[in-house]
This record gives sequence, C-alpha cells and structure tokens, in this order.
Amino acid sequence: MQFTSVQKRAAAWIAIAILVLLALWQLGPVLTPFVVAAVLAYALTPLVNRLDRLGHGRMPRVLAVLLVELVFIVALLGLLLLVVPILAKELPLMRDQVPVLLDRLSGWIEPLLAQFGVKVSLDVASIKGLMLQYLNGNVEETLGSLLSSLKLGGSVALAVVGNAVLIPVALFYLLMDWDRFVGRIVELVPPHLREAFDSFTTESDTVLGQYLRGQLLVMLMLAVYYSVGLSLFGLDLAMPIGIFTGLAVFVPYLGFGLGLVLATLAGLLQFASIKALVMVAAVYGLGQLVESFFLTPRLVGERIGLHPLAVIFALLAFGQLFGFVGVLVALPASAVLLVGVRRVRASYLASKLYQG
Repeated sequence: MQFTSVQKRAAAWIAIAILVLLALWQLGPVLTPFVVAAVLAYALTPLVNRLDRLGHGRMPRVLAVLLVELVFIVALLGLLLLVVPILAKELPLMRDQVPVLLDRLSGWIEPLLAQFGVKVSLDVASIKGLMLQYLNGNVEETLGSLLSSLKLGGSVALAVVGNAVLIPVALFYLLMDWDRFVGRIVELVPPHLREAFDSFTTESDTVLGQYLRGQLLVMLMLAVYYSVGLSLFGLDLAMPIGIFTGLAVFVPYLGFGLGLVLATLAGLLQFASIKALVMVAAVYGLGQLVESFFLTPRLVGERIGLHPLAVIFALLAFGQLFGFVGVLVALPASAVLLVGVRRVRASYLASKLYQG
C-alpha cells in the first residue's frame, strides 16, 4: 500500500505532536516555572518595549526589564500583604469574641432543637477552653508543629521556594531576549506554512490582548464593588478585604472563596450577630452573580469570542485536567484554541468533505 505525500506529511506532524505532548507530560513539574515565566513575559514585554521607545534608546533594556519586573513583584507582594492587617486585627478578636459567639450559638441551638423534641446540651465551657488553649498556644508548640510539617512535606516546601526564586530569574532572561526567543521558534515553522502561522499568531495575540484588558477591568470593578459594599455594612476591614477579593478573582473560584472566608470571619468577630451572615450573603451573593453572569461573560468572554457557557466549561475542564495551573490559564488558552477552531471550521466548510 502506497502512501501519498500528503498522508506522509500528516503522519509526520502527528508523530511530532505526540512526542511533544509526551515530553511535556513527563517534564511537567520541571517546566512549570518556565511556563509561568513565559506567560508573564508575554504580558509584560509590551511594557518593556514601551519604556524602550519612551527612552529613545537612551535607557538600557536591562534597566527597563528590572524596572518592570520590580514593579510587578511589588504589586504582587502588595496584594498578598493586604491579608496582613486582616489577620493582625482578627486574631486578637478571635480570643475575645469566640467565647461570646459560642455562648450565643448554644443559646440559639438548644431552644430551636427543643421545639422538635431534641434535647442537646452543649458543653460550652469545654469547647471554649479547648479553643482558647489553641488560640493562646505557646510559640514553641507552633514552631514544633511547623518544623514537623516541613519535614514531612519538605519536597513541597522546597518546590515552592525553588519556584519563587526560579520564576523571577527566568522572567528576567525572557524579557531581555523575548524577540530573539520568538524568532528562533518562528524559524522552525516550514516556509510554506509561515503565512498561515503568522496570521494565526497575530489573531491569537489580538484575542489575548483583549482578554487581559477585559480581565483587568473586571478585577478593578469588583475591587471597588466589594470595598463599597462591605463599607456600607460598617465592616472595619472593608477596604483590604474588598480590594483583596476583587484582585484575587484573577484566580477563578479560589480568589472569591478566600475573600468570602475573610469577610465572614471579620463580620462574625466584629458584629457577633446574624448581621455578619446577612452582609456576606448580600454583598458576595450579588457580587458572584454579577461577576459570573455579566462582567466576566461580557467583558472577558465576549472580547475573546467565548460564549458564557464556554467560559464556565473552560474553567471546569482545564481545572480537571491540569489542576490549579489549569484554572489560571483556562480562559487565555481557550482563546487561542478558539482561534484554531475557527480556522479548522472554515477549512472544513470549504473542503470537498463538506461540499460533497
């Protein structure tokens, strides 16, 4: 049986794709920091190039790269440090308010269950004692348990520290030589496919730019909404919790969940009443509805051409396949896949297979 040249080329490309996928699968943990650095470099390279143009060549590129990377790291640390004032205020409140909350909980649950013939007697004193002992635990025990956990999960801790060091280093070199790296990759594309490849990458770049602008707009709007909404209920920590929740929604589900937990805990400790639950239900319930069914589909989904259902499916599918990293890259990766699907569909509709 003789194979045509087209069939041979197709088989060769399929074999190359399989080998690349196998290599990526086996080297996944090693490639993770480099992939993260490459994604960041793609997003930050336009800023570096703009600084180059503004300096008219007088600013060395290394200085522009260091400035952009430093600003990015400071902004990221600033987001993480938003949690510090929250914890600094909530931990002392927990020692003061937990006993009061337990007393109120006991006084509410016991009469409620008694109406249904269920007699329950909570040993509130013992529960309070255990919780206060835990909250007031000495530093030696805390350090001992921390060191023990680090010994058990040493590889995890080492991986986190290693990535924290490796990603900025890889990002620096990628920002310095981004155009050269991209040029080397483009050289591997066969000349007869270069035009289609350039068209595909140009369209993908446009779609990803629209995604980033839409996502930033969603984050800013939600940061303002949550800050104002929590402030209207009189929450003392409304500003840091609201800003953190809004900016952390860049990580779908996890960012919202962390903000929800922080707001609930802060509300219970400050108000010590049902007002805290009403606040969280009203502000975060409405915020999730607006973000899921209006802001993200309209400002992100429509900008990249994804239907709201496709946005939800992409988040779930990539999360299932690739875990936490998959959730992070779900929408931008789906945007690139969408460009490919459009081209495959157009080729199919123009083919003899479709037209008969």
